Amino acid sequence: MSALNSAVQEVLLAEPRGFCAGVDRAIEVVERALEKLGRPIYVRHEIVHNTHVVNDLKARGAIFIEELDEVPAGATLVFSAHGVSQAIQREAERRGFRIFDATCPLVSKVHVEVAKLHKEGYEFIMIGHKGHPEVEGTMGQLDSGIHLVEDVADVARVQPAQTDKLAVVTQTTLSVDDAAEIAAAVKARFPQIREPKQQDICYATQNRQDAVKLMSRQVDAVVVVGSPTSSNTNRLRELAERLGVPAFMVDDASELRDEWFSGRARVGVTAGASAPEDLVQGVVQRLKAIGAVSVRSLDGIRETTKFPLPKGLKIE
Repeated sequence: MSALNSAVQEVLLAEPRGFCAGVDRAIEVVERALEKLGRPIYVRHEIVHNTHVVNDLKARGAIFIEELDEVPAGATLVFSAHGVSQAIQREAERRGFRIFDATCPLVSKVHVEVAKLHKEGYEFIMIGHKGHPEVEGTMGQLDSGIHLVEDVADVARVQPAQTDKLAVVTQTTLSVDDAAEIAAAVKARFPQIREPKQQDICYATQNRQDAVKLMSRQVDAVVVVGSPTSSNTNRLRELAERLGVPAFMVDDASELRDEWFSGRARVGVTAGASAPEDLVQGVVQRLKAIGAVSVRSLDGIRETTKFPLPKGLKIE
């Protein structure tokens, strides 16, 4: 990107942005497993949905796989932050791998709730995106009786076997507003449906979306740092656009384009929950190189949540 006549004068940084506690923990699980047990460490699916994080861990000895057939006997296997189905878990145990589960505890909470209510005879409606590994993991907690809805239209079509005992669960990384609209449609069709005590959308997803709402009122364009495979990152870009602000998603500063900033004096920058802060700073440096003279962090929630590591990887 050439340093041309850009109108960028000020950069506003969303707060909070970037890594959440679940992502921090997942990456640390792989790093500690490599330190303690040596390379290679096998990881089922991308540990988190960020190209740079995955490539860094590959360089350090992590091997990312999708099928358990790719893991040699006796190897160490890490489950990604998104969680896995019961079938994958059972198969991994049957094969005798040394397993460390990096599933985000907030995803595990949904799994526990599904298992508990299933024993009480409940069926489930899950709000989420088909094919997303978290959705596959949650739906894979049961052999049957869990029905996916992706939008309001799906709610009208879903046919549970019974409605006396029906509960709703949600993918943790959805748009808060979209999920609320779909949940309202579910409630309208099934008034007696059981809802979670606390919403399933995770605190970090909620906080980052709230920060984008605050920031979007003050900027002429938004840059969202993160990989295209990241659900929560895509939701941030969509949210800014829905609020009427041009929004661009980049893996890193090399993907920025001059024409995005023509006539836009104030640019907001945020990052999905799986994007490292150094990538954000790279974007900031590039914006400074094309004219920004001021960089300011907005006020926002300070996140202090930290999740413990699995047994066998804790600091001794």
